[in-house]
Amino acid sequence: MKTKKQRTLFRLLGYTKPYATLIVISFISSILSVAVSILIPLMTGYAIDNMIEGKVDFDKVFNYIYIIAGMIAVGAIAQWTLSASVNSLTCKTVRNIRNQLFEHINNLPLKYIDTQRQGDIIARISSDIDQVSEGLLQGFTQLFSGVLTIGATLGILFYLNWIIALVVLLLTPLSLFVASFITKRSHKTFTAQAVKRGEVSGYVEEIFTGRNLIQAFCQEDICQEDFEKLNKELYDCGFKSQFYGALINPCTRFVNNLVYASVGVVGAFLALRTGSMELKVGLLSTCLSYANQYTKPFNEITSVITEIQSAVAASRRIFDLLDQDVEESDIQNEALEKCDGTLNIDNVYFSYVPEKPLIQGLNLRVKQGQKIAIVGPTGCGKTTLINLLMRFYDVNSGSIVMSGKDIRKITRTSLRDNYGMVLQESWLFEGSIRDNIAYGKQDASLEEIIQASKLAGADDFIEKFPDKYDTMLTENGDNISQGQRQLLCIARIMLTHPPMLILDEATSSIDTRTEMKIQEAFYRIMQGRTSFIVAHRLSTIRSCDVILVMKDGNIIEQGNHEELLAKRGFYFDLYNSQFVGSNAS
Repeated sequence: MKTKKQRTLFRLLGYTKPYATLIVISFISSILSVAVSILIPLMTGYAIDNMIEGKVDFDKVFNYIYIIAGMIAVGAIAQWTLSASVNSLTCKTVRNIRNQLFEHINNLPLKYIDTQRQGDIIARISSDIDQVSEGLLQGFTQLFSGVLTIGATLGILFYLNWIIALVVLLLTPLSLFVASFITKRSHKTFTAQAVKRGEVSGYVEEIFTGRNLIQAFCQEDICQEDFEKLNKELYDCGFKSQFYGALINPCTRFVNNLVYASVGVVGAFLALRTGSMELKVGLLSTCLSYANQYTKPFNEITSVITEIQSAVAASRRIFDLLDQDVEESDIQNEALEKCDGTLNIDNVYFSYVPEKPLIQGLNLRVKQGQKIAIVGPTGCGKTTLINLLMRFYDVNSGSIVMSGKDIRKITRTSLRDNYGMVLQESWLFEGSIRDNIAYGKQDASLEEIIQASKLAGADDFIEKFPDKYDTMLTENGDNISQGQRQLLCIARIMLTHPPMLILDEATSSIDTRTEMKIQEAFYRIMQGRTSFIVAHRLSTIRSCDVILVMKDGNIIEQGNHEELLAKRGFYFDLYNSQFVGSNAS
C-alpha cells in the first residue's frame, strides 16, 4: 500500500504524461550522457596501458584520444539536450498545475474562501509551485541519471575486476543507510516548514492589506512582535530541515571516500602481486575513476533530497487545495432567459455553521420594480440575505424563486447576470479607468462608458486627470480616494443596465454632497428595476417601496418609511438613534 508521500509523488508525475516525448528525449539524453561518462575512464585506462614500460604505441594512444574527444563532444550535446528537455518539461508541467489551481480556486465555493487566509492560498499558487519546479521535477531527472550511473558503473567494475567490484558493492549499503536515516527524519521538518511558510505569507498579506488601520491604532510594535514570533517559528522549522539536509552530503561523502580508499588499497595490492597480471596500472586507474564515479551519484542524489523533500511537502499543500470540493455543477440547469424582477422567498433557513442558527423561516414577496431596503443591527443577516440571493451560499431549507424559477434550478451565471451589485468594499484592478468601468461589459464603447460615469457622478473627477479615461490605476485603485473608487464601481454597474440591483452600503464611503448626486442617479437607474438596498444610513432609503427590518435573521417589521415610523417599533428606535439624537445634540 502506497504511503501518502508516494501518492503525492505519483500524482505529481501524472502531470507529465502529456509530454511523453520530452520524457523520452530526456531519458535518451541521460543514457547517452551516462554512457559517455562510463566509457571515457575505460578508454583512458587503455591509453595508459599503452604508455608504460617505455613502450608507447602512439597510434593506439592517439586513436584513444580521438575516441575520447568524440565522446566528450557527444556528452556535451547530450547534456545540453537533457537540460533543455527537462527545463521545457518542468515549465510546461508547472504551468498546467498553476492554471488548474487558479481555475479550481475560481470554482471553489465562497464558504471555503471565507474560512481561509488569503495569503496562504496565494502562497500555494506561487511559492509552493516554485518549490515543485525547483525541487521535485528537476530532482527526478538527476535521480534517474544517478541511478543509471550507479548501475552501469557497478556492472563495468564486475567486468573489469570482480574483487574490486565486490568491495564497492559491500560498502554501498552503508551509504544508503546513512542517506535513508537522515531523509526519513527530514521529511517531517520540511512539511512543517511548508505549512509555516504559508502562515507567514498569510500574515504578511493581512498586515499589508490593513496597514492604514494598523498605523491609525499605533499597532506597529504589536504586529512586529507577532511577525517575529511567526518568523522565529519558521526559522526553527527551516533550521531543523536545513540541518538534516546539510548532514546528508558530508555523511555520504565520508562513506564515498571510504569506498575510494578501499578500492585504492585492494587495487594496489592486486597490481603489486608478484607476477600477477590481474590488474594493470592503467586498469587500476580506471577502477579508481569508476570508484569515484560510482560514489559521485550518491552525492548528487543526496544533494537534491533536500529540495525533493521540500517539493513533496509543497505538492501536498497544492493537492490539498485541489482536492477541496468545488461548487456543484449546474450545467444541467436551464439558463434564465428573461427576468421580470419578481422574487419570492419561502420559509428559508440558513446558518454558516449548524450550531449557530441565523436566518430562520424567512418569507418575502417582491414585486417587479420594487425598491426593497434592508436595515437592522450588525449581524442580523442583511449581507447573508444578499449572499443567498446571489447563490454565493445555498439555503439549508426553503426556496428562493426568481421570475417563477427556483434559483437552484437555473445556472449561476444566468442568475448573476441579472443582478448589478455594488458592495461596500470597492474592488478595482490594475489597469485603466476605462477598463475598470467596462469590466462587466467588455465590448462597451467609450461613449457608453462616459455616459455611465456621468450617471454615477464619476465623470467630473475623471476628466480632471491628464489621461482622463486612460488614466492607469494601481492595484485596487490605491492611487485614487476611497470615494472615487466607489464611484467607479457604481459606474461599472450602471454600464450593464441589469434588471435587478443590489446595493450593499454602496454610498458608505462618499461625502454627503456626492451622496445626494448618487442617490439621484440611483433613483433614475432603479426605475422599473427591482432593487435591494442594504443601508445603515436610513436617510438613503426613505423613498423605498418596502423597508425590511431584520433582527436575529428574521424580518420583524415591514412597510414603507412612514408606516414603520407610525408603528413606533424597532425601526422607529433606529431612526431616532440616527436623527433625533443627533438633532438633540
